[in-house]
Parts: sequence; C-alpha cells; structure tokens
Amino acid sequence: MSRIGKRPVLLTSQTKTSYVDNILEVSGPKGTLNFKIPQAISLKITDSEICVDADYKGNKEARTIMGTVQATIKNMTQGVNQGFTKTLNLVGVGYRASIKGQELSLNLGYSHPIHFGLPEKVKASVSKDTQIVLESCDKRLLGQVVAEIQAYRPPEPYKGKGILIDGQTIRRKAGKSGKK
Repeated sequence: MSRIGKRPVLLTSQTKTSYVDNILEVSGPKGTLNFKIPQAISLKITDSEICVDADYKGNKEARTIMGTVQATIKNMTQGVNQGFTKTLNLVGVGYRASIKGQELSLNLGYSHPIHFGLPEKVKASVSKDTQIVLESCDKRLLGQVVAEIQAYRPPEPYKGKGILIDGQTIRRKAGKSGKK
C-alpha cells in the first residue's frame, strides 16, 4: 500500500478545485492546471483537502499509481499558489542570454544565436546576462523547458562550461597529462 498516497493534500483558501469526468482542475492566484485522474483512482474533495483513494481489491495498477497521483496533485496546488522557479547559470566565455517577449536568445559559443520560444505558462527574466530565472505554475512543464535549454550546452567535466542549474556541481576530470 502507498504511504505517500494516503496523505491528504491541503488546500488554501485561495485555491479552487473542480472535478468533472475524471479531470481535476485546480486554480489559484498563479494560474490554472488540469490533470486527468486514472479510472482506478477516486478523489474525495472537501473545502480544506483532497484525499486520494484507490480500489485495492484486484487492481494492481491502482496501488502502483496512487502515490504518483497524490504527488502530482500536491505539485499542482503548490504551483497555483506559490509557483516554481529554476535558475540557470551560463558558464563560459562569451555565453550570454537576453529575452524579448516569450523568446529567449542564447549566445553559447556557436556561430549563430539560439532562439528558444517559451511556452505561455513559463515566464523568464535575465539578470547579469549569464543568469536566467524561469518561473511557472506547472512543475513538469518547467522541468521540461529547463532540460530543453540545458540540452543546447550540457555541462562538461573538463572545463566546467555549459548551462548549469543553480546549485548543480560538476565533477571535474583531470584531462590529459602529456609527456614527461
């Protein structure tokens, strides 16, 4: 049995929920998110919490996804109330970023700048030309955008250059030692 799935998800007074046709909609000050609840899972929604319940009798799938559903609902409620932020640091000579509207322009040592279109739910700001701050109410979407941006210049272990998530450390390698 899932221990995480049994924990109720607490709601604030600003959070509004609706549950129709196995689609949970959570809205708050930062935005609105939808999630399709699997058939094997049922929800009990009150004014102050959401409880996830599963049909344990003969349904192995319900037991395996109950914790995942609970964690997703918890991330949704946290996202629409507080939001999520990720900070990317550009480490390298000449690496710069700028933003125009919903388009992020990156100079990463290539012969051309890279233009990356941001989704509607993701907001970006650039500080110090080498630091990008991304904000969103959707944790999954934010992580996907960070992974796509980081794929242009993944961190490399020899010189430590690349796009690093704030707090990420690179385990450095020695490289060639040469003739003696």
